[in-house]
Amino acid sequence: MGAPLFAALDIEGATALRASLVERTVVKGEVLFAEGEAGDRMYVIVDGKVKLGQTSVDGRESLLAVLGPGEMFGELSLFDPGQRTSTATALTDAVVLGLGNDQLRPWLAGRPEVATALLQALARRLRRTNEAMADLVFSDVPGRVAKALMDLGEKFGTITPEGLMVTHDMTQEELAQLVGASRETVNKALADFAQRGWIRLESRQVLILDVERLGRRAR
Repeated sequence: MGAPLFAALDIEGATALRASLVERTVVKGEVLFAEGEAGDRMYVIVDGKVKLGQTSVDGRESLLAVLGPGEMFGELSLFDPGQRTSTATALTDAVVLGLGNDQLRPWLAGRPEVATALLQALARRLRRTNEAMADLVFSDVPGRVAKALMDLGEKFGTITPEGLMVTHDMTQEELAQLVGASRETVNKALADFAQRGWIRLESRQVLILDVERLGRRAR
């Protein structure tokens, strides 16, 4: 498995840690944990996709990330036990591995490389969050849409004869929440990209026909 938690260990250590994880199968729409709950467990995705979201006081929802196989979430509770800062929901049917804080602490104490790998994963997540905040200030909506599609393509894209097929499994509303804009504005940007011949829209998928031009629009 490509998760940083396992990559930091030798084969014997990774096998032993894997044996201590609890596998859980969740169905699309199932909540693994909710914002405000006490956090005492982290997860690694084996199969499927999970979305992390937040709800504002006035009820508006935003998506922080869409995660896939090999990625971790909930690991912040390992270093700062407290309330969950987001809600984790299965975007598709998924299989995850759960690990309680009490189980992982001995690994962190006895194997510094595990703690280092987890901190690096947190640092990458923080860097992406900072970039997203900067994009909200400095980038227009079409630029943010292009960047979101490129990021999703990097994670979930499959090369086909026609282009890069990105199966994101999101509704239009969820894509708008990920970009931080209204659905109407995001749909307008998508329609413009399609008219230019950069993408072709399909149900919960997008075929990126011109990666180079879309990538330039994302900068």
